[in-house]
Amino acid sequence: MNRAPGLLFGGRARRRWIHLILGGALAMPYVLVGSVIVGPLTGVDDVFGSLPLQLGSFVVGLPIATVTSLFPLTRPLEAGAARALCGIEGDALAHGPARTRSERGRTAAWFTLHLGLGGIISGMSLAVPPFAVFLMLLPLFQELRDTRLGTPEVLEHGWASALCPVAGLALLIALAGCVAACGALLAHWAPALLGPGPADRLAAAEARAADLAVRNRLARELHDSVGHALSAVTLQASAARRVLDTDPDFVREALAAIEDTTRRTVGELDAVLGVLRDGDAPGTAPAPTLVTDLDVLLRRTRAAGQQVTATVDTGPAALPPMVSREAYRIVQEGLNNALKHAGEPVALRIATADGHLHISVENPLGACPAPRPGGGHGLRGIADRVRLLGGTSRAVAENGTWHLHVRLPLKGST
Repeated sequence: MNRAPGLLFGGRARRRWIHLILGGALAMPYVLVGSVIVGPLTGVDDVFGSLPLQLGSFVVGLPIATVTSLFPLTRPLEAGAARALCGIEGDALAHGPARTRSERGRTAAWFTLHLGLGGIISGMSLAVPPFAVFLMLLPLFQELRDTRLGTPEVLEHGWASALCPVAGLALLIALAGCVAACGALLAHWAPALLGPGPADRLAAAEARAADLAVRNRLARELHDSVGHALSAVTLQASAARRVLDTDPDFVREALAAIEDTTRRTVGELDAVLGVLRDGDAPGTAPAPTLVTDLDVLLRRTRAAGQQVTATVDTGPAALPPMVSREAYRIVQEGLNNALKHAGEPVALRIATADGHLHISVENPLGACPAPRPGGGHGLRGIADRVRLLGGTSRAVAENGTWHLHVRLPLKGST
């Protein structure tokens, strides 16, 4: 019972009332067109002087409104108004124009319903409040009783005079109830008639998938580039700290390696952040590849204290750019895992055979540290990169040795 005033006169009810009045305003041009048709058919010049003819013009104008609702902009405009005034949240309503016949038909049904209910409520809103006020003031002013609406013979009875204000108040409450009911009806049918269709849902799913792909690529790039650099810098700084007082030459070399690593990582970070843009912006540092950065990667890994034996049986310059770029990240992650978890030495082999690039990283298993919260994404990143290029990967521990083998196709990659 306490909710009744809010349902009839609350903020949501008032917004829905405005939505219905908006529908009535949109219906007026169609009513005028209907009056042009109804007038000659009935032989009446003043159509708006007769309530039945007004209703007839309204009924004739609604089908015309249905036809005009097939314009593409009708659905986004109506959905925006319903979203703002009917209290419908989230993605329950479509954002774009209707594309299919079914969506256009549902939009036409909604537009007709909105204008039909809006026209009725608009007419009631214009007529009922003045008449209700008239009834409430009728017992108080003799001048009102002498008008055409006055009923002096009825008001001679005391009970009739007392009931007039009650009747006026009842009319206002009844109007509010009709508005609330029509607003609730529109809110109920809006998701069904203006909601996204299969094409809209497919487009939204594709947009979410594209966004997720960009996020995953960014996560892989950050993990492989920045993660490797931080691991190398951590080991170099730790080694320098241990021999700070006994081997100053080693400390100087470690600090120089840390400086070089951080400088190059800043450039790689610029390239990684380019993933967030629409393509590589001018001036952005290019992503590292086997062609330009393999030697630096090996030197940086060795400077961190890791013994690496590298065998390259291919000309990196002959690799397709995408393969060269992704292969660099795969090698970087393989060395990074060995740097953090494995024993020495690490054997790296890169070769081409049978139209494929083969990458192999092998190293003895070392003591595994406690799992790091949020870590363990390196092998998953390698698998994602390999899958995107149509290759295969295998990572397994056998006989105390960790084996990482990757096979990437060279044809069809650009």
